[in-house]
Amino acid sequence: MTEPEATPKTGKRVLLAKPRGYCAGVDRAVQTVEEALKLYGAPIYVRKQIVHNKHVVQTLEARGAIFVEENEEVPEGATVIFSAHGVAPEVYEQAKARSLRAIDATCPLVTKVHQEAKRFAAEDYDILLIGHEGHEEVIGTAGEAPAHIQLVDGPDDVDRITVRDPNKVVWLSQTTLSVDETLETVARLKTRLPLLQSPPSDDICYATSNRQHVVKEIAPDCDVVIVVGSRNSSNSVRLVEVALDAGARAGHLVDFAHEIDDAWLADARTVGLTSGASVPDELVHEVLAHLAARGFTDVDEVVTANERLTFSLPQELKRDMKAATRG
Repeated sequence: MTEPEATPKTGKRVLLAKPRGYCAGVDRAVQTVEEALKLYGAPIYVRKQIVHNKHVVQTLEARGAIFVEENEEVPEGATVIFSAHGVAPEVYEQAKARSLRAIDATCPLVTKVHQEAKRFAAEDYDILLIGHEGHEEVIGTAGEAPAHIQLVDGPDDVDRITVRDPNKVVWLSQTTLSVDETLETVARLKTRLPLLQSPPSDDICYATSNRQHVVKEIAPDCDVVIVVGSRNSSNSVRLVEVALDAGARAGHLVDFAHEIDDAWLADARTVGLTSGASVPDELVHEVLAHLAARGFTDVDEVVTANERLTFSLPQELKRDMKAATRG
């Protein structure tokens, strides 16, 4: 029996990052829409993009999901799913007023930050929320206690912060930020507010920090790092920044393989490849095929962590699924 031929070495290689792609919160949110479509039938309305990924949204639309910006666009009495990024309390009230069947697909790690905001607001703290202005997650968290929360959009925003009592201040953060930039922001805040308290546990989620960590490992060896992800995906955009900061000669964000410009690869010997937390792995495999066709046939997977976390589906959906099997 002859040995299968090894792929000829071209001297061009891909360093494939792991962990990459779907996190537990995204997986749960996408499954929530899929199961709701099976259970209730189309159409199912989803407030905002369920996760920030073009391919995922298009796939779910083809199955009968309708994405809307606000509850007012949902017919009275219909089913609406709230996205993984979380919503402010007033959004639940609006849904109730329109008799909508609301299913909350907020990532449990975002819900944790909401609970922290409520608790510190109840104790009359000033809360400094580190995050990106206008991001859905930040709008949802800030909506829990608007009178107590001020947004800090990166280190340069620190100097304009004013608080009522420097002894009663805490920082919280969006879950998808750059770990290093957030630490820099906190350090600058602490020079102004030495008694600033930290959240009980890290708000930046495990998936964000794991994906950044492996990119930092591979970036110094890469002529170019390609991140598969959408432009409105905070964690995907951060991965490009992290790669450049860690020593990659170039970094690019693409939704699909066909967006890769051959000029990026012209002088490259080593390409790093990863994907944001809302990206299905099939899109990464399409990029690998695209790179292989251009001589990058040698693929080394670099693993820095093994993720096993999963989240169960929202209670309201599980209850209806159980009732349907009984019926």
